[in-house]
Amino acid sequence: MEKTYSDAELGPIIVRTNARAKRYTLRVKDGIIVAVMPCGGSEATLFSFIDRKRSRLKTILQDTPPKEILAPGLQLQTNSFSLDITLTDRTNFYMSLDSDEGILHISCPRQTDFTDRRVQTLLKGFIEKALRHEAKRILPGRLRTLAEQHGFTYDSLRLANTKSRWGSCAAGRRINLSIALMLLPDHLIDYVILHELCHTVEMNHSSAFWELMHRVTGNSDMLLRKELKSYSTHII
Repeated sequence: MEKTYSDAELGPIIVRTNARAKRYTLRVKDGIIVAVMPCGGSEATLFSFIDRKRSRLKTILQDTPPKEILAPGLQLQTNSFSLDITLTDRTNFYMSLDSDEGILHISCPRQTDFTDRRVQTLLKGFIEKALRHEAKRILPGRLRTLAEQHGFTYDSLRLANTKSRWGSCAAGRRINLSIALMLLPDHLIDYVILHELCHTVEMNHSSAFWELMHRVTGNSDMLLRKELKSYSTHII
């Protein structure tokens, strides 16, 4: 079971009851306090425990900035669309991607609690769905164009919501690209695609691989690589 409370100093506190828990525990995840108590435990005891740890928790929160909460007013610009979250009189959540205008509209009931983890998971799922749609629309064509331009061949393309890497190239020249590429500007999308295309020739990061990268990027691969490190594969 899970509940979300709001503390004036500590912000949202997620309280979970866990049948396997033997004691009260606290941790900070993504800038939000997660409190766990055993079945049959007392919330009064839990919040007394939180009060005793309040000073330490405030210090941890200061050192661990929270992720931005998906809510009305949040500015999020992807490669092909911006995000527009609005409150409406609807009783359900609804998304609509307007590719022509480049806007992902998400409508939420007026009483929505945006600190609720379930709401955040739902909204993130909408964004992932839109990113997958745009990745299918844009990335296959971009891969074909760059392969033809630089004389590469590949066997297949797979799009996935990978969190640890932007792309990869498997044996048999099978290229995998993350839908998170749609969070990047055009020139960095091209850099990642060229990186994987180079792996169809050189499967490791040998000097021959980097010489090939130098050539296909006009000797700008090191600068592009450094710029890419400022981006994350995580959506929010």
